[in-house]
Amino acid sequence: MKSPALFLIPVPLGDTGHRRVLPEYNLDVIREIRHFVVENVRSARRFLKKADPSIMIADLTFYELNGHTPPEALADFLEPLARGESVGVMSEAGCPAIADPGAEVVALAHRRGFRVVPLAGPSSILMALMASGFNGQRFAFHGYLPLDASAQAERIRAMEARIYSQNETQIFIETPYRNDKLMADLVRVCRPLTKLCVASGITCEDEWIRTLTVRDWKNRMPELNKKPALFLLYK
Repeated sequence: MKSPALFLIPVPLGDTGHRRVLPEYNLDVIREIRHFVVENVRSARRFLKKADPSIMIADLTFYELNGHTPPEALADFLEPLARGESVGVMSEAGCPAIADPGAEVVALAHRRGFRVVPLAGPSSILMALMASGFNGQRFAFHGYLPLDASAQAERIRAMEARIYSQNETQIFIETPYRNDKLMADLVRVCRPLTKLCVASGITCEDEWIRTLTVRDWKNRMPELNKKPALFLLYK
């Protein structure tokens, strides 16, 4: 490792073996890092041990970054960088800071003048877009939609309007146990000829990706309960 940096380390999506989705270079970097900012310490330890059983977990320091982390704690996470030691950032799945915690510590690293290095790895958002057949030149990711039924319907209609007015693919997600309800709401609210892509279990053994018009989905509703999935709308 040439110089210390904040390395953004992707991890597999689901139980996918790391060799399928992560380059060997990532492991070379990981082996040299002793400080990790992670969303969940237990998951991070499990990933590191599977990636390389020779890694001595007891020699590593973990800083937990999630919705319960106070903002004032972030400065402590970067103290190793001030001493010339690299720090790795990992989320629960996929790429850190993309629909996952991490952006705040990355922003702080930039403000303090530290080098930031993103490593290659799977992004369910981009992989779903790649496989959808939709516009990859203009797209927007909205994260989770509102829980309130009327607010959610309003958001769906607003996203659908952007498809036709701006030629822009709309991407969003839902908590897995509410996927079936969202799917039913999309079929109910959207125009019959609007296209909907559903991408579930990307890179995993049960990967399933399908693009149909809303009208065609009405008779082919998938079983998505408790399955991680992304939804994409386009014309």
